[in-house]
Formats: sequence, structure tokens, C-alpha cells
Amino acid sequence: MFRSLTLVTAALLASAPAFAQSVDRIDYGPRPLYLIDRMADGPLKDKLQSCAAQDAAQSLFSIGHRGAPMMFPEHTVESNVAAARMGAGILECDVTFTKDLELVCRHAQNDLHTTTNILATPLAETCVMPFTPAEGEAKAAAECRTSEITLAEYRTLTPKMDAANKSATTAEGYMDGTAGWRTDLYAAEPTTLMTHAESIALFQSLGAKFTPELKSPSVDMPFNGFTQEDYAQKLVDEYKAAGIPASDVWLQSFNLDDVLYWIKAEPAFGAQAVYLMDEYNLDGYSPMDATTWPNTMEELKAMGVNYIAPPTWMLVTLDGDKIVASELAKQAKAADLKIITWTIERSGPLSNGGGWYYKSISDITKSDGVMYEYIDALAMDVGVEGIFSDWPATVTYYANCMGLK
Repeated sequence: MFRSLTLVTAALLASAPAFAQSVDRIDYGPRPLYLIDRMADGPLKDKLQSCAAQDAAQSLFSIGHRGAPMMFPEHTVESNVAAARMGAGILECDVTFTKDLELVCRHAQNDLHTTTNILATPLAETCVMPFTPAEGEAKAAAECRTSEITLAEYRTLTPKMDAANKSATTAEGYMDGTAGWRTDLYAAEPTTLMTHAESIALFQSLGAKFTPELKSPSVDMPFNGFTQEDYAQKLVDEYKAAGIPASDVWLQSFNLDDVLYWIKAEPAFGAQAVYLMDEYNLDGYSPMDATTWPNTMEELKAMGVNYIAPPTWMLVTLDGDKIVASELAKQAKAADLKIITWTIERSGPLSNGGGWYYKSISDITKSDGVMYEYIDALAMDVGVEGIFSDWPATVTYYANCMGLK
């Protein structure tokens, strides 16, 4: 079965140039200077202001998180073109699979009810949990999976901003939940879903490099004879089929076993495989206390892991009102692990503490002006290799100003 799927993938790659785009000019737009205007006076603000007239350029330090989903439906052609136009040097396709085992760009195998119009289509019948309206204290709910539909059926869906109104009593109301600080402006007309193979062609045409994430399946594996190792290997095979060098690809997974598989089976790709860290889900875990970690940084390095990617808050702490590196960050650097982090511009206005991504510095997070202090600490004190952002211009501006390529 797996060999026949590879033939289908080859056919998709042959048609993928239709997704080709180009970027003639990098443009920050108004947001970086808006954020800088709100900073406290000081050397960092002065430095950032001094770069206002500097030409914008692409930077590998700036990573498009699902494209530019602060304003565009995520994992669409349009979202990624927007990210590239803001200078993101690396673009992300979160990868899952359809019922006929084709790889597509979607943040989760079971997110179609929040990221597409599936509930308003006949494919709503495929949802493993049909839409249930809110009633009393019970919230509205649904669950719709790519693994329940074929690639051909997937292509009939229209992307939307990732959101759900859990107080809704109708499917239409449930799909209309975009946060006020985001926008539906760029979802008013249909945007374009992509397969993973098509994302490769698009990102290459945009002059960007690649960071695909192998998403955890919502179904039991093997699925229709498709094992977890088949899944991990197929991801790599699509880059090989497109002639993409391993040095241009940073594979990602929250599943350490996926990373270790790539290190062993595909060492050229495995050398840059990124272990996404979600240890924060463990009882008692603290990035400031190494005794709570399931693996030390030295142990990860000994396994062959070269890159880790914790969320932003795990990498910093406060020393008074100054943002400094956490114990996790210090030990990762001591173990010669490279660090990527996620996600800037995903929290909305920061006047209320910033939420989850700012939890370790919430005491000083009272304004959007903190954002560049945060980015500066991650870059200079922690020494991250790159930062994911839902609006890449923010990170691109900083990278260009500070001379980070």
C-alpha cells in the first residue's frame, strides 16, 4: 500500500507548481513601529527606532507559525504568502493525513470543525462528533477529522479563522467565533488549502525554508496499514521527491520517538530534527527545577537531539523587572542544544498579562510594549536560533535591526 501512495504523492508534486508565488519586496507594515512606540524609554527602544528607515529583508530567525494566522486562515496559500512578504525565512506546514493517507497541512487531525466550514457542508456527516448546541452549562461542541475524509473531499472545504463560539446554539454560530483582536477580513473570500507536497512547492517559490511538524494522530496507529514510522518516513520522502536538501528542512514533533526515528533512519534530516517540548503538561514540572524534567538536556543531546523547541515562557524568568534566561535555557545551552521557540503574536493585547505564552513574566506584562523586551531576551539572553510568530513582521523587524540572519 505504501508504494502506491508514493505514486500518488509524485502526481501531486507534478501539479504543485500551480501553487508557485514570488515575493518582490519584504514589507513590515505598521505593526513593528506601533509596538516600539509603546516601549519604555531606554537603549533597546532607541536601537529599534534607529532601524525604522532600514530596508526590510528576509531572515531565517523569523519563522511563520502556520503562515500569518493572526489575520489569515492558517495553513493556507494566502497565509504563507503573507508571512513570506513579511520576511519569514522559514515557513511551517503542520502535517496530518487524510482517509486515503495523503499528507495535508492542518494544525491537528481533528480541527476541521474550527478551521474550515465543514459543519456547513455535507461532509458534516463524517464528523466523529456531530455539532451539539450549547444548552445550560454544557458548551457547544463538535469534532471533525481529516482522517474521516479523502483528499478530494478535503479540497472541497473552505478555510476559516481558527475559532469556535462555544456558547452557540447553531452550527453557523459555532463557526463564527473569531477573537476581536484577530480579523475575518482576509477570510471573506475563499482561501486555499494545501497538501504537504504543495506547501513544499509554494515555500520553495517564496524563497523560504521548511519546518514541517508531524502532528500526533487522533486515530489509533496503524491506520489502514499506515504505521507511525510510515507516517514519519512519508514526510521525509516528500522532501526527497521535491529535491529539497536536508539542510533546508527542520522536521518537528512533540513525539520524541518521531525525532529519534528520523535521527536513525534519515540522519541527514535527523541532524536538524526539532524536539517540541510539552513537558509543561506533566504534574509538578518546572523549567526552573531540573529534578522535574523527564530528560536532562545532556540526555537529550546524548540521544542525538540537536534542536529543542520549548514555548517562550519556559525559556525565561524574571530577575526583578528584567527578563532573563530560565534554568532550562541555561542547561540547554550548556549541553550545546540549539533552541527554537513558539509563539510570538499569538496572545492578543498584552495589557492583561499576556496569557499562557507570557506566564513566566506576567508580573511585568502590562502593555504591548513588552513584546520587544521579550523577543530581545529570547534572542540575547537565551540565544534562540529562531522565533515562531503569528505575524512574522514583528520578529523580522527585530532580526534585521539586530543583524540576525
